[in-house]
Amino acid sequence: MRDGINMARNGIPSVCLITEEFWPQAEFVAASVGMPDIPMVRLPHPVAGTGEARIQAIADSIADEILDRFAA
Repeated sequence: MRDGINMARNGIPSVCLITEEFWPQAEFVAASVGMPDIPMVRLPHPVAGTGEARIQAIADSIADEILDRFAA
């Protein structure tokens, strides 16, 4: 979250990838630093350690949403 915020503040288009487990904390951080509208995409939890096939499936399922957030 912080990396995405810092990148956005430096003019680099950013989309934060947040697992559902940490979504409330991400919203809190975004609001607390004055960027409540930073683009975010919700991922299932967990992602790490779930295997290459599962990570590929997650990536495939969110790729269009990430691109849509960049276009918004």
